[in-house]
Amino acid sequence: MSQLRVTQVRSTIGAIEKHKRTVRALGLRRIRDSRVHRDTPQIRGMIAKVRHLVRVEEVED
Repeated sequence: MSQLRVTQVRSTIGAIEKHKRTVRALGLRRIRDSRVHRDTPQIRGMIAKVRHLVRVEEVED
């Protein structure tokens, strides 16, 4: 299964609370934090909600 590297590129200051919680649920705390997640529909949906705050790259296994 492929994986996604999610990196926070913008601050959550000024973002709506729902977006702050989504970024936090992705495991990101501050700008330039990265986490690797399995490519699932749930993770894709979370990324879609905060696409203006994160960068996504595919990671080869």
